[in-house]
Amino acid sequence: MFKGSIRIVRVFGIDVAMHWTFLLLVGWIVFVSMTRGGDLVGTAWSLGFVGALFTCVVLHELGHALAARRYGIATRGITLLPIGGVAALERMPTEPVQEIVIALAGPAVNVVIAGLLFGVLAAVGDVRPTGTPVLFVGQNYGIVAHLAIVNVALVLFNMLPAFPMDGGRVLRALLATAMSYADATEWAARVGGVMAALFVALGLFFNPWLVFIALFVFLGGQAEARAARTRSVLEGVNVGQAMLTAFRTLRADETLADASAELLAGSQQDFPVVDAQERVVGVLTRDLLVQALAREGLGASVGSVMMRGCPTVAESADLEDAFERMQASRCPVLPVLREERLVGLLTMENLGEFVMLRGALDRRMASGQGDVSRPSVDQSSWSSRG
Repeated sequence: MFKGSIRIVRVFGIDVAMHWTFLLLVGWIVFVSMTRGGDLVGTAWSLGFVGALFTCVVLHELGHALAARRYGIATRGITLLPIGGVAALERMPTEPVQEIVIALAGPAVNVVIAGLLFGVLAAVGDVRPTGTPVLFVGQNYGIVAHLAIVNVALVLFNMLPAFPMDGGRVLRALLATAMSYADATEWAARVGGVMAALFVALGLFFNPWLVFIALFVFLGGQAEARAARTRSVLEGVNVGQAMLTAFRTLRADETLADASAELLAGSQQDFPVVDAQERVVGVLTRDLLVQALAREGLGASVGSVMMRGCPTVAESADLEDAFERMQASRCPVLPVLREERLVGLLTMENLGEFVMLRGALDRRMASGQGDVSRPSVDQSSWSSRG
């Protein structure tokens, strides 16, 4: 979930949180309602409508999350933002059919909601509020009809080919049937960039919220394109080819004074913590060390403040899988084991350097400047820097 979010409910084992910026939307609704002569009842109707609208948004995101669960993909959480909701999956599907199913599951929920609401309207007529919701000033529909129309609009808008929105993900999945996943993501992100520019143009003249959506589309698309390039570079490589082999460890019974001395002695920032039998029992990061020093002083033990529960990874494990595990666990460093013995560390910094170097060699080969004698990416000099 996004930083600055507050958990509000847990549904199907998935945390639903509200980002603090969501309060800006609430404030804007109240401000517009009051400046247009609305009373407290009318303002309450508008806020109630926004609450109903974002309930539909949560259900939309739950559609994505539950569809992803069918394929063994967990969801870290759902976050509500002023421009909508985001379901943070632990990993993105790489099978086109799976991505299409997951992408369409969200809009499908809105189709069902709209159908039910239109059914209510047909059966009993609309229930009209005392005031029209601020988002639809000038419209003469009741609140049920407004909500039905909004769900139709959510379907149509989300299916635009603006990656990483739902329609853009369907586009990426279709492209991936004819090209590599990384190339498909690149092309989908380019189309998303064009759509973002269109959103900005429309937002400047019609609705400023489109500018914020454009920013989300552009930044999100570029981030996913980078992640796809990273995964393509890591594919087929094992952890041992990219791990750090020159590193220091800390013992759980050492003090923070000892840890501070190790931090100052070299460039290593995150330390695996071992017990008397040299078994990995935790990780001490620089940030944790600084916080513990301010809280407990130099005499506290490393074992009392270290991060527990960080996964370990085998030296022979697939590097792409290890990268996904690192992201899912939110641990900045993974201890690497060979037959239960600590032989290396995997860090985001070292992964980034590996991707950069491997990418440079791949570009050289693609330009026709390389030859069959170029150094392989698993040569020891690449995995021995500390």
